[in-house]
This record gives sequence, structure tokens and C-alpha cells, in this order.
Amino acid sequence: MPDPVVVVEAVTKRFAGHTAVRGLSLAVAPGAVYGLLGPNGAGKTTTMRMIMNIIAPDEGRVRLFGEPWNRRNLSARIGYLPEERGLYKKMKVLEVLVFLAETKGIARRTAKQRAAEWLERLGLADWSLKKVDDLSKGMQQKVQFISTVLHDPTLLILDEPFAGLDPVNSQIMKDTVLELARKGATVLFSTHIMEHAEKLCDSVCIIARGEKVVDGPLAEVKRRHGGHHHVIVAVERGSEAVDRVWADRSLVAKAHNYGQYAEVELADGADPQRLLTALLGAEARISRFEVTEATLNQVFIDLVGPDAARPAARGEA
Repeated sequence: MPDPVVVVEAVTKRFAGHTAVRGLSLAVAPGAVYGLLGPNGAGKTTTMRMIMNIIAPDEGRVRLFGEPWNRRNLSARIGYLPEERGLYKKMKVLEVLVFLAETKGIARRTAKQRAAEWLERLGLADWSLKKVDDLSKGMQQKVQFISTVLHDPTLLILDEPFAGLDPVNSQIMKDTVLELARKGATVLFSTHIMEHAEKLCDSVCIIARGEKVVDGPLAEVKRRHGGHHHVIVAVERGSEAVDRVWADRSLVAKAHNYGQYAEVELADGADPQRLLTALLGAEARISRFEVTEATLNQVFIDLVGPDAARPAARGEA
């Protein structure tokens, strides 16, 4: 089995007496898409910054490609997209991309060609001669992403890469990340949006309050922590009788109502057919009834709990 590309060993980081990350360990296999998941304030950005050697852990260590790293020995192999975006806003888009690629050792002519190709690919070709400041926030984010991948890194470390993107551009970015992974890149990204992780990740690590809750292959995490049978139910018209079905603990262990639909975890030994019969008996008008596995979102809520969604301390995310 090949050695992990990223190894985090029992790292702890404190800020002014507050512990942002406590004893966190994880390993990212080569070629994997690995999600570091957690609510706002969980310690994701602090962990990313320790991995990037921007800040040093108070305890524990980080190894990339099997060795401790500094910006001289491994920088050309890594692409980092920070949570706090930073571009030279008075420079033209193409100019800033070429400049940033040159800092990674890419020849100017090659950088200009690659930048033009990426701008075309992400729908920004018409903006290449505009100042960065003239672009929308979503466009600027795509430009920053291009700067992250322009030097063909083998490891991508992306802190909340889809934040602020509309659904169309979010999908474009997700497709791009998957394509880079298929070509051999290892991807470590953080997010608090479980839908993104579920669609992209091979493996995940969920953290809350700075500590690891669970990690492992996505399918295994969902199987291990997803509970019993799950049913997605859309009821067009509710009633007191339907509410009594949701409250029947011989049938329903948990029911999470999201408005347009409910995600129901059945009680141990309960048959989905019994739930359907009970809802029909309550004269519910059902537009969807789907037996499925637990979503990552539901696993996340069950494991982390609502109390983990707390304001972030300074230096923590």
C-alpha cells in the first residue's frame, strides 16, 4: 500500500489559552479526494494552516510526501487555496496569473499559455485583460483557483473552495477538482457543506470543537454511523395523524423535516412498508417515498450535534 501524501500526527494548536485543534491525526492517500469536514469554528482552517506550515503546531507534527516540509523543498508540488482569498486587485487577470506562476518557477511564456487555457476553460477568457477588481467575487475565486493549479501541483490543499460560488460555478469547480484527481492529483479540501463532500470525497474526517469525531472511507463512515433503514418522504399535506406517525417510536427512530421532504430513520426492526402503510392510513398525500442509506449530512448532524455550531474564536475556523 503506497505511503500517504499527507500525514498529520496528534497535532494541537492553542491561541491565547484557547485550544483550536486538539490531538488531531489524519492521513491522506495518494490520488484521493479527502474532505476535512466540520461546522464553522471546528478548527478546519487552523489545521490547513498547520499542514501548509503557515503556523506551527504546539504539539505533534505534519509530514508531506513522507518528509517535513518547508517552502523551498516542496512548494512546487503543492497548490494551496486559502480561505481568505488574496489577489493583486489592481493588476490585470492574465498578468496576476502569470506573475504567480513565475513565483512557482514556471517560465513566463509557459505561464501565459497555461493561464489563457485555464481562463477559457472556466469561462473567464473575456475578462483576461480586466483588472481583478472589476470581477465579481465568484470570478475572483475562480481566478484564485487557477493560480492554485497553474503550476500542475500533485497535491491540492483547498480551504472552503466552493464558498460564495453560485450553483453553476460550484458544479464547474467540482467537475474540475474531480478531473484533476482522475489525472493523479491528491486533493485535501475543507468544507462545512456535506453535499459537496458526499459528491466528491473518497474519504472524510469530521471534526468538531477542534477534535476528530470520525474518519475513514466515505462509504464506511456512512455504513458505520448511518443507523438503520432510512426513508426520504415528501408529504404534500400534513395532519395531526401524520404527526402521530412521526412520533411512533416503534416505527420511527428519528424524523428530520426539511420542509420539502423529511429524512426518516426507522426504528430497529421496523419495515419501510409499515411506515408507508401508516402514512397512507393517516391520509397523507405522498409525492416521494424512497428507501435509501443515510446521507452524509444526517450522519454529520447525528455525530456532531447542534452544540458544535458555535462562533469561531480568533484564528480558528
